[in-house]
Amino acid sequence: MSKDVFPANKQLETKLNKLTWVVSAAVFLLVVLMRKIKIPTDIDFTFLPPVYSFLNGLTALFLIIALVFIKKGMANQHRKMMTLALATSVLFLLGYVLYHITTPETKYCGVGAIRYAYFFLLITHIVLAAVILPFILFTYIRAYTNQFQRHVKMARWVFPLWLYVALTGPIIYLMLSPCYNH
Repeated sequence: MSKDVFPANKQLETKLNKLTWVVSAAVFLLVVLMRKIKIPTDIDFTFLPPVYSFLNGLTALFLIIALVFIKKGMANQHRKMMTLALATSVLFLLGYVLYHITTPETKYCGVGAIRYAYFFLLITHIVLAAVILPFILFTYIRAYTNQFQRHVKMARWVFPLWLYVALTGPIIYLMLSPCYNH
């Protein structure tokens, strides 16, 4: 769509930005506290790690496809893929939190150099995941409110960080999977 057809909606952006800060803060607190919160349940949620890791992988795939679409000038398809990437990220987060509030933590069991690689990936993944969420939402909001120049400027650095988080999630799962007790 042409930028002239739909003017920038700064009022909506302001409202959505405020909501983004609230949601980001709530998610950050939930993720920080989830290891301290344990909800007893008779349901076995040990099936979730491969599911939410798969969702992270889908997010990465959708991000790559979205990049191809926008490079080809296919803005509508790009928008759909980015919306799917956001949706699979939300589903990932729900599964991840549910697993961690109901299931004891799994300790990494690898030894030697692979242990350093695992913890490097884990630490960078966690730090970037914690920091990137509001910026993913701000980037999405800028496109949603028809501020495409601002969207592109932000997406140039948000996209690779989001992709890194989405790709390292399944890698970390695969490295940790031999350590699960099921």
